[in-house]
Amino acid sequence: MTIGRTLAVALAGLRGTVVEVEAEVAAGLPSFSLVGLPDSSTLQARERVRGAAGQVGHPLASRRISVNMSPAWIPKQGSGFDLAIAIAVLAAHEVLPAARAARVVHLGELGLDGRLRPVPGILPALHAAWAEGARRAVVPRENEAEARLVPGLEILPADDLAAVVRHHGGTARLRSAPPATLVPAAETAGTEPERIPLDFADVVGQAQARRAAEIAAAGGHHLLLTGPPGAGKTMIAARIPTILPDLSDADALAVSAIHSVAGRFDARDGLLRRPPFENPHHTATTAAVVGGGAGLAQPGAISRAHAGVLFLDEAPEFPARVLEALREPLESGDVTLHRARGATRYPARFQLVLAANPCPCGRAWGSGKDCTCTPLARRRYLTRLSGPVLDRVDMRIGVGPVDLRAEAAGEAPESSAVIAARVAQARERQEMRFIERPWHLNSQIPGPFLRRQYAPERSEQRLLDRAVESGRLTLRGHDRVLRVAWTLADLDGADAPSAEHIGLALALRGGDAR
Repeated sequence: MTIGRTLAVALAGLRGTVVEVEAEVAAGLPSFSLVGLPDSSTLQARERVRGAAGQVGHPLASRRISVNMSPAWIPKQGSGFDLAIAIAVLAAHEVLPAARAARVVHLGELGLDGRLRPVPGILPALHAAWAEGARRAVVPRENEAEARLVPGLEILPADDLAAVVRHHGGTARLRSAPPATLVPAAETAGTEPERIPLDFADVVGQAQARRAAEIAAAGGHHLLLTGPPGAGKTMIAARIPTILPDLSDADALAVSAIHSVAGRFDARDGLLRRPPFENPHHTATTAAVVGGGAGLAQPGAISRAHAGVLFLDEAPEFPARVLEALREPLESGDVTLHRARGATRYPARFQLVLAANPCPCGRAWGSGKDCTCTPLARRRYLTRLSGPVLDRVDMRIGVGPVDLRAEAAGEAPESSAVIAARVAQARERQEMRFIERPWHLNSQIPGPFLRRQYAPERSEQRLLDRAVESGRLTLRGHDRVLRVAWTLADLDGADAPSAEHIGLALALRGGDAR
């Protein structure tokens, strides 16, 4: 009896492995077994394949059908294996020539009526398939735009199983006409309200906070904004992506792949070129922020914010477990999630921006006469941001109430375009400095390199050394101040940080002894 074979892809995070799907039809009691570590959604493919095969005129024989997915030790997750299983089974039934489909990658979910439905993760899956030598792939029509972002692959988009069978040399016809397609609300004219573009020109006052946002964007530094409600903390944080440059090709591919796995990628405009902005609510769980879920873990907000901004508004209101879980990704730039079915790694090199009130009621600013909180309540509120988390934040800026009279007499605030030009120039200087290094921004310089190859003159960093000796700064804090000083030098067009740059970076870190 013929054994039908074809290819699919198993994803673990952004890492894909080409899977050979082989099917055999043999004499015996009627059954349909699926082996090779499938999860529950993959196991359900048996019913979808049986129904779809009947709808295209090739009902499965009442015999023993065995499907193996190799390598069998790699977990298989999701409904994207449906099409490959169907093609392998139909090849074993000699509905189509077995050799035609053996080296073709098939991805897609089947409906009981034979239609193909889109699946997430097409971009990283096909990149992995191309890297392992595949050159042809069949995908659902809705995934065509995303699949064509992978160069070097011949893409065949299909609407139903019958079209795929005909492409491989078999005969098939969909028995029932597909139902009318519903038009998504986003594509209906007039349903999407016009969005007003964000711009730093909208931010009234807050010169120090605006400057800190520019420094953070130029060097990729983390930022904490503290102040009373309504002072503009959220406005400033939301506008940081508007002054960031477009993503590099490598970052655009990684960000697009992450959003593809998360099912949030619209490929009609190509790869995602603008830095992402993630703003989870303070009630979000650890799995929602860091990543998780049943089976192999899905990307969380920190991975979706890769190469962009992760903004935690009302940061002290977040659960302590969520905040503490950020510590390792802030250092390493990635996150590895361990589950019973395996470990999944996602990139998570994000720029963290925190916003916090000075106390639970938010009025403990200045003299704090209007504050209704007890001293114990204030202390508990501020200690929700632990020392190890704050030690990883480069700049801590106070954002006080705006004096409208002073602003009315001053100059108009700069637009995002003007600030973005200075940020781009600073980043170009960093690219040239690190052209032979594996990092690109000042915030990414490893500590040992920072203290040796990129250390200023001893006379320039006496203030920094004294801060470490007095216990005001940890060694991590020393390195973060020095990285900010390099960014200040880049914004000023200097070749190295001066004592003035180091002093300003130390002041921007705030007075907390960490």
